[in-house]
Amino acid sequence: MPPRPLVQVLRLGLLPFREAEALQQQLVLRHHQRVREQSHALLLVQHPPHLHHGAALPPLPPPLLEGLRQTGAEVQRCSRGGLITFHGPGQLVCYPILHLGSFKKSVRWYVCELEQTVLSVCRRFGIEASTSPHTGVWVGDNKICAIGIHVGRYVTSHGLALNCSTELAWFRHIVPCGIEGKGVTSLSAELQRHVSVEEAVPVLLEAFRDRFSVSLSEVSLSDVSLTSL
Repeated sequence: MPPRPLVQVLRLGLLPFREAEALQQQLVLRHHQRVREQSHALLLVQHPPHLHHGAALPPLPPPLLEGLRQTGAEVQRCSRGGLITFHGPGQLVCYPILHLGSFKKSVRWYVCELEQTVLSVCRRFGIEASTSPHTGVWVGDNKICAIGIHVGRYVTSHGLALNCSTELAWFRHIVPCGIEGKGVTSLSAELQRHVSVEEAVPVLLEAFRDRFSVSLSEVSLSDVSLTSL
């Protein structure tokens, strides 16, 4: 039986979105430049309030852009797929940088595995969640976890955002992921108690380890060999 792929786990704390995106790009390059040595990583982070939309969308109309900026959040485009979404404190953002050649070379399979990982997290918290034709994980008609990824040459980036104790009022300024008539929820809202990101992290790591059949090794950023951009 082949050994499980090793995934380095980096807990980055509160980090601006652009800094996290630049780090992802460096880790993606690390994959591309080490043909024989797969260097999988899993970034765990929270972001300051930030609204961003996928690269496939046209630029936002100036009045809408200005209105969003008046909320106090940064507003930017990014390289992932998908429509506009929110990141902010109290939200566990998980960026897997994986070479799918070590798993299965299927983007559909990968997205499904991310969804199943979050479903497992919800079950472990006693929350009944489900998937739908819309990407992500839902509790009824309310999204608890958004998923937006990028895959290039079978290397993944971006990932998922699980609402733990997120201030849900932020989502009133947008139509999350462009889906009309749906709401947003969090672990805290569903359990009627405060669920911190710190409480959710070990649950997510365990679910990710089991679902992807990997070994996890927690490291600091100084322990990670990065390539220059």
